[in-house]
Amino acid sequence: MDSSLYPQATAALAHKRRELAPEPLQAFKAFSAAVFADGALPGVTKQLIAVAVAHVTQCPYCIKGHTAAALKHGASEQQIMEAIWVAAEMRAGGAYAHSALALDVMQHAHEQQAG
Repeated sequence: MDSSLYPQATAALAHKRRELAPEPLQAFKAFSAAVFADGALPGVTKQLIAVAVAHVTQCPYCIKGHTAAALKHGASEQQIMEAIWVAAEMRAGGAYAHSALALDVMQHAHEQQAG
């Protein structure tokens, strides 16, 4: 990561977050622990979902953290890469699906010109 764009996650930054807003941080950590705990979906599946979502949201910290967590939970490199490809397809699919908005505007523009 380019440190001029994205600072390294450090203990000092974590301490500053905790110092500035300890209650929300504690609540967020509890929420995160509950979300990623084994449940109907095992933790490894949740981490693979997180890897995919992190790529769609394009959060470099999340990409690194959840890739490491997925590996720690036993995900293979192939599973991680497939999750990333799912993210890429979903991102592209969203652009394709939303083309309906542009097509609708174009159709209305033609109708206004003709009418």
